Amino acid sequence: MAVSSGDSSSLRILVIRLSAMGDVAMTVPVVGALRKVAPEARIVMLTPAFLQPFFREVEGLEFFSPDFKKRHKGLRGIVRLNRDLGHFDMVADLHDVIRSKMLRRMMERRGARVAYIDKGRDEKKFLASLEEKVKRPLKTTVERYRDVFVSMGFDMPPIEVPKRLRYDLSAEVRVLAGERTRYWIGIAPFAQHRGKIYPLDHMEQVIARLSVIPEVRLFVFGGGPEERAYAERMQASYAGVVSVIGRVRLAQEMELISNLDLMVSMDSSGMHMASLVGVPAVSVWGATHPYAGFYGLGQNPEDAVQLDMWCRPCSIYGNKPCAFDEYPCMMNLRPQMVVEKVCRRLGIELPVEG
Repeated sequence: MAVSSGDSSSLRILVIRLSAMGDVAMTVPVVGALRKVAPEARIVMLTPAFLQPFFREVEGLEFFSPDFKKRHKGLRGIVRLNRDLGHFDMVADLHDVIRSKMLRRMMERRGARVAYIDKGRDEKKFLASLEEKVKRPLKTTVERYRDVFVSMGFDMPPIEVPKRLRYDLSAEVRVLAGERTRYWIGIAPFAQHRGKIYPLDHMEQVIARLSVIPEVRLFVFGGGPEERAYAERMQASYAGVVSVIGRVRLAQEMELISNLDLMVSMDSSGMHMASLVGVPAVSVWGATHPYAGFYGLGQNPEDAVQLDMWCRPCSIYGNKPCAFDEYPCMMNLRPQMVVEKVCRRLGIELPVEG
């Protein structure tokens, strides 16, 4: 059954995506497209409260933040969450994990029309296989999110690449960032799993070489005490480096990211946060691969830094042990390769390799 914009005035739609940061960020342009084709619908996003700033550009969106540590913990908690949320006509599960499966089944029993993401697990299994590898580009995660709403009857157009946005900087961010220099570059060197993290000593060499370029300021993003310690060491060691970690909230991070000229990131949330505001990203890939469908929306494939190795990708999420123990896909990727991509993207002279 097709759903037209005229049919949406009384619709109540629940959209579920509980984690992780990058995956939630990729839902934003899709939910934005849904809002355009269902302008009168009540759309509620079930996602953690701290990730809500990602949806700044989506008008009229409501949020519900689950409490999986207390009120919504365990089976009884999911039952309580179902009750707390109330009735919905449609439920779009963009996560498809145990919690979301339980919740959508409860809502389906209450009369909701339910659809959920096809993650393409079999395709991804062969892509990451060492013995039976089928190395080809898979459907993107953004397209898989869109397919959920198409299956529910919405006339969803192809998802548009986010426009280049520059938010005004709050007073706190202006103090952190300092005076504007010619080039502002973000550095997001961390990821959840080792297979997606460029060795930090290699990244330090990237930071060191970029820091000598005149009129460049580098902002290091991340979270957690160990990552903060690294960022602060970079700030203390190299001119023009600013640690952002622990100093601003996510909404303010997005303000700063929107004013960058370029983001350097892993296959992680930094790339997707940059994509939301149309900032180009030079991304570093190891155990994972852009073919798996997690490349940043609108990002240039030429801006991916990676080695062409027969074993890549060996993992979809970077969480599998390396068959060679030391991740040669990352260890053998020279820092100068990253620096060259950055300078080419910005059109600036390449610093001399030391």
